[in-house]
Amino acid sequence: MKTTILSAVLATTLAFGACADAKTMHNPMVGGAAMYSSKDIVDNAVNSKDHTTLVAAVKAAGLVDTLKSAGPFTVFAPTNAAFAALPAGTVDTLLKPENKSTLTSVLTYHVVPGRLDSKALDKLIKTGHGSTKLKTVQGESLTVSRMGKKYMVTDAKGGMANVTIGDVYQSNGVIQVVDKVLMP
Repeated sequence: MKTTILSAVLATTLAFGACADAKTMHNPMVGGAAMYSSKDIVDNAVNSKDHTTLVAAVKAAGLVDTLKSAGPFTVFAPTNAAFAALPAGTVDTLLKPENKSTLTSVLTYHVVPGRLDSKALDKLIKTGHGSTKLKTVQGESLTVSRMGKKYMVTDAKGGMANVTIGDVYQSNGVIQVVDKVLMP
């Protein structure tokens, strides 16, 4: 009897643990908040403590409605630390109303049409013999490659960003968190 009860308790514990692991896998934590695949890019991003600068920039550029639309989009989403690493005053300058077109250009350079998760990126990189060029919504290209297990995103100026959290699924696309701001 004790063995049966112990087995039942163990099975229940393992089942709840598996559910928790599955939930974490499908709703990864970004900036201290779960990212729900049932929510859109904006609704998830506003909950991430690591993306407050990006959210403020998206609002200032008037891109909220676009990133809430059906998409799908792949967003290479820079963290607050990535924005903080820009030269002093860059973010404040970009957020000024008179610089809205420049801000929009920088932000849309981080967005690629389609849902490009790691499986899709791997296929494109293999087809491209080690790298792939992705045309952004802004119009220019980003280059994505692999270095070991990490994805590297290279901008038009040769700046490189690492994907630090990949495959954050959204109802209207996927977010790939990056550690640098990419510049057209």
